[in-house]
Amino acid sequence: MTAVNAKTLDLGADHVHHNLSTAELVERALREGEGSLAANGAILCMTGDRTGRSPKDKYLEDTPDIHDAIWWGKVNQPVKPEHFDRALEIAHAHLAKAKDLYVFEGFAGADPEHRLGVRVVTEQAWHNLFAQTLFIRQGSQAAGGSTDWKHDWTVLNAGRRRLTAEEQAEFGVSSPVLVVQSLSKKTVVILGTEYAGEMKKSIFYAMNYDMPEQGVFPMHCSANVAKDDASNVALFFGLSGTGKTTLSADPNRALIGDDEHGWGPNGIFNFEGGCYAKCIKLSEEGEPQIWNAIRFGSVLENTVVDPKTREPDYDDGSITENTRVTYPVDFIPGAVIPSMGNHPRNVIFLTADAYGVLPPVSKLSPEQAMYYFINGYTSKLAGTEAGVTEPQPNFSPCFGGPFMPRPPHEYAAMLAERIRKYKSNVWLLNTGWTGGVYGVGHRFELKYTRAMVTAILGGTLARETFEPDPIFGLSIPTHCDGVPPGVLHPEATWSDQDAYNAQAKKLAALFRENDAKFEMSDEVRKAGPRG
Repeated sequence: MTAVNAKTLDLGADHVHHNLSTAELVERALREGEGSLAANGAILCMTGDRTGRSPKDKYLEDTPDIHDAIWWGKVNQPVKPEHFDRALEIAHAHLAKAKDLYVFEGFAGADPEHRLGVRVVTEQAWHNLFAQTLFIRQGSQAAGGSTDWKHDWTVLNAGRRRLTAEEQAEFGVSSPVLVVQSLSKKTVVILGTEYAGEMKKSIFYAMNYDMPEQGVFPMHCSANVAKDDASNVALFFGLSGTGKTTLSADPNRALIGDDEHGWGPNGIFNFEGGCYAKCIKLSEEGEPQIWNAIRFGSVLENTVVDPKTREPDYDDGSITENTRVTYPVDFIPGAVIPSMGNHPRNVIFLTADAYGVLPPVSKLSPEQAMYYFINGYTSKLAGTEAGVTEPQPNFSPCFGGPFMPRPPHEYAAMLAERIRKYKSNVWLLNTGWTGGVYGVGHRFELKYTRAMVTAILGGTLARETFEPDPIFGLSIPTHCDGVPPGVLHPEATWSDQDAYNAQAKKLAALFRENDAKFEMSDEVRKAGPRG
């Protein structure tokens, strides 16, 4: 890898610190005023004006070797090679002046047969702690003890360096934030944003491009497994805020990972070594595993704390609704380490429906699985991206469109092949609204959602009787242990049936408008909404 070199950034200099311990990074972050300690021992850090990802400011270097393989458009915005090189130059110049630099060198990918070597260079100690937490450390149990590190990808985080007005004109952009990635040079440059999630998602983007060439299906999903049955693996697909982390952190099951996985010849494996959970409205009663994982070694982002007691106030979203915590996966009791599992028995698509018309749980046929995977419907939740302040209906192909360099049908084909080969059950689980649209209805109670997941994973729900939804054609169970019957049918939760029908037909029309953008067989297209 030649993108980072000693001519502009000397990574062997005395002020460059490699793979520091958690305690050393926390101590340095506190000393430099980058954060403060909460009462639970976590370090609390602020990310400035960007408290979520900045997808409109993300660009991909367009080079001949990758051009024809890319799904160009709003997600994959092209930038000329000379502009990528200029961004690299700006980042190098800025980082070269830093009093201290911090370098993490570890892995992305728990399966030793399918992993990438990642180098992350930061000027802030807490950013490097974030990288150390989210990726896999050399020599750790999560890495299978391996120190056989080979450099594949570089992330240069110069987030404090914002583009000037003149530089914005030079790049042809209108924002001081610029995140550029090169699949050819295997390098990411971050300018103008201190939101740490940009590092995590850039490497996920890299895995989404690199892994298919190794016969691995990259997935935006969480995963867990029954503690008494290694064959009972479950996947939870979904965009930010739909419940991937919450539902996979189940005290009755072992966590494999909360966000990014690969499905390869050997089964599934976590891309990461940690979890990145939303903690708005977090409670010990509702999510005890996440609550207890927030301790020394974890990083709280943009969370309000009491200035005297230093106790976090997880109900306070005054800074952002996208309050976050990152922690090593082994902070979850009984987590699977290394984070690998068998081929999944159940695949669950999570959606947060702001229209309040999708059933809370439904079983999908293979054709419906393909239809709803390609469409990837959910609602963007407040705070997950810059400028999003309330839920907005959103279609994100394969429940991970923002992170997919390749065309969606390629990922959909990989899923189809695997669910047929391994006979996985596929479900659609709505964690969004019921009884009305957003602002009128309310979100499904977590206890009911957990009961549905328990019935899915225990195998009882698949044996129930199902009824078709008249508009969406989805198979709705007539009974689920622990869930009142009226909750299962969305129209029964609305006081105004005409209003329900109008909203259901509106969402159905949006599905049809969206599915017209994609190539799919007649059988798959017919599996969509009926009216």
